[in-house]
Amino acid sequence: MIDLEIPRRLHALREQARLVADNVLRPISRKYDTLEHTYPKELDFLAALLDGIDDGGGGASAKKLSRDKDQPGDKDEPGDKDEPGDKDEPGEKRTRNGANLAAVLGMIELARGDVGLALTIPRQGLGNAALAAVGTAEQKAAFGDHWIAMAITEPGAGSDSAAIRATARLEGDEWVLGGEKIFVTCGERASAVVVWASLDLSLGRAAIKAFLVPKGTPGMTVVRLDHKLGIRASDTATIVLDGCRIPKANILGSADIDTKKAFAGVMKTFDNTRPVVAAMALGVASAALERTRAILRESGVTSEATSAELERLEAELEAARLLTLKAAWMADNGIPNSTEASMAKAKAARVGNELTLRCVELVGPRAYDEGELLEKWARDSKILDLFEGTQQIQMLVVARSLLGKTSAELR
Repeated sequence: MIDLEIPRRLHALREQARLVADNVLRPISRKYDTLEHTYPKELDFLAALLDGIDDGGGGASAKKLSRDKDQPGDKDEPGDKDEPGDKDEPGEKRTRNGANLAAVLGMIELARGDVGLALTIPRQGLGNAALAAVGTAEQKAAFGDHWIAMAITEPGAGSDSAAIRATARLEGDEWVLGGEKIFVTCGERASAVVVWASLDLSLGRAAIKAFLVPKGTPGMTVVRLDHKLGIRASDTATIVLDGCRIPKANILGSADIDTKKAFAGVMKTFDNTRPVVAAMALGVASAALERTRAILRESGVTSEATSAELERLEAELEAARLLTLKAAWMADNGIPNSTEASMAKAKAARVGNELTLRCVELVGPRAYDEGELLEKWARDSKILDLFEGTQQIQMLVVARSLLGKTSAELR
């Protein structure tokens, strides 16, 4: 039975993440928005703090802000030791609120501070999530302390991952990678990159695999950093691979090509990370709504129309929040959540962008001032509707699931 009430053991996580957002991220938010491509040195202390917290998983900074310990009354997996006062109803199936829910709750709070800064906390990249999702024990031991970016998008392959043209061929005990990757978040700062490449271009998605490439590997070069509308504290790189050789063991998952399973292994990452992107949208939208209410109160604006509009936005935000918590809860409980993860990402990202822009409109000229973060939050929110699958792609994923169609049947 699903339970979306926030467990008591995660209350401290939310509070700590909010303290980080208010006292570490917001004070330097405008500074690093202006100093695009400059690494925020202030995050080194935060990264060291996170590294010192044992979370048992890795790859999601938000969940590292609190140790994952049960408290009396928490619900968890069958067989876990009960604490005093932890009672089950007859026939009740125990439920787990674990690392995915923790990551979502923490990210909501961190994104209230600054989305770009939350994205650039060392050793918390999307590639870290891929390693956690499908990496072997040996790979996790070797790369567990790395900051790992993810390189998927190419000049001719964005939403359609089947169009990937980067290649990987096995020569002896090494993979040789070639191709170009664009829009790689933290591509310059990361110490390793997960690269998606094809073993056989003629086989489409089925031949796409993910490879761990350490920074400094000959043949992998960062050729450009992009200037962006938002999340400017996070570097976005173009990477070229030319005869890039890595050990045979650096493939994530199996090298076997199964045309029936396509590339389900590498796509599994998104089932965990799309709810986290949704959480970013919830955080920046919450920040904008809180600030708008405060400004309007200070200005004495209390019309019925404005109040009604704020309530509408609040309702949309709550609907997105519940979808996101459900997707994370399903992941924690081992329930397939691809559809729900796409629903959450689509809804939260759309609401986040609409809400932040509407807040700018409601506040008026003051929102455009550099002294206000409202205009920055509006800029930051747009990327959340684009990366890790655009709004249109999420709707396609949901439609295929609901209609029982394949990607070939519904494009």
